[in-house]
Amino acid sequence: MWRELSPIGRDAESKGYRRYAWTGPDADCRTWFQEQAESRGLTYETDRNGNQWAWLGDPRAADAVVTGSHLDSVPDGGAFDGPLGVVSSFAALDELRLRGAEFSKPVAVVNFGDEEGARFGLACVGSRLTSGQLTREAAYELRDGEGISLPEAMEAAGYDPSTIGPDPERLARIGAFVELHVEQGRALDLSGDPVGIASAIWPHGRWRYDFRGEANHAGTTRLADRRDPMLSYAETVLAARRAAELAGAVATFGKIAVEPNGVNAIPSLVRGWLDSRAADQAALDTVTAAIEAAAREAADRQGVDVSVVRESFTPVVEFQHALRDELGKILGGDRPVPVLGTGAGHDAGILSASIPTAMLFVRNPTGVSHSPDEYAAEDDCVAGVRALADVLEGLACR
Repeated sequence: MWRELSPIGRDAESKGYRRYAWTGPDADCRTWFQEQAESRGLTYETDRNGNQWAWLGDPRAADAVVTGSHLDSVPDGGAFDGPLGVVSSFAALDELRLRGAEFSKPVAVVNFGDEEGARFGLACVGSRLTSGQLTREAAYELRDGEGISLPEAMEAAGYDPSTIGPDPERLARIGAFVELHVEQGRALDLSGDPVGIASAIWPHGRWRYDFRGEANHAGTTRLADRRDPMLSYAETVLAARRAAELAGAVATFGKIAVEPNGVNAIPSLVRGWLDSRAADQAALDTVTAAIEAAAREAADRQGVDVSVVRESFTPVVEFQHALRDELGKILGGDRPVPVLGTGAGHDAGILSASIPTAMLFVRNPTGVSHSPDEYAAEDDCVAGVRALADVLEGLACR
């Protein structure tokens, strides 16, 4: 499975992946998923929001156990974030069949669409639509950097965008969703464990900062006469780092757009996107308030206008304790499986408001993620597959 997935959407120069929603590489990943389902005799379907499902058992039966993740990527992302969960899900079903497991509940593998939000700026679009956390009207307003709307992109890829929206009937048939994911940090590496269980997802969001100044000639405009939004933006970036350090949080300006974007021109607009996350809501509020205050102070000094728009937000997610504890019992042995929190968002976090969800993490020896250097050792990946198989057997084979 890894050999077949490896070349899809991989950039020859960066060696990273560019599998953006409703593009050619995304379509190739979807074809791969369908082929994996059909080669195993699973019932394949695509739901109203473009999410892919592969069913062992009756898709219409109640109390289903679902696993899976996503196949799209961030710009120049790594091979494991998302695909490890999908590959491991199919491998876990293979393992259970080898064990001769007898299922008492339907089991499904899912590939949620547009989890990373790399194209339209909103993460977890597929699961947000399904759970009703993103309305059809709001989804229709999403546009990529070239002005192409989400429905236009879906239609160009051969999907009917008129059907998108909440899918409560589907969610009502799911008794548990367990997502396996490569750890995006080094907690397991430091503890010496190949697999861990998620406790919670930090609250996190994305904010767009627009600094508007005055375009002018870089060579002839006196420094004293400038209204340079780049200066205000730069001060805000530094303020974000200071605020995050003080609060024990994280804050990142990782994307920027500049107009007119000329080497010899003072910008008229600098637009930066902030990603901030913290262990609790109070800390996140403290950080984001401090960053906005710093931005407005810097803009005032430079004679620049600034506006701040929150583009997305996900509150703290506590995974259902009963399901989390059940995973601990299933996987418990001589050494308890570590339970750890994460600052990364996931489809499991979105769905947790609607159905019982849990997560398994596979050790990442470097902690690097959203990068071509993202890595998990083969032995740890195998341990993850076996852990997921044990969980599915415990939940669906009673």
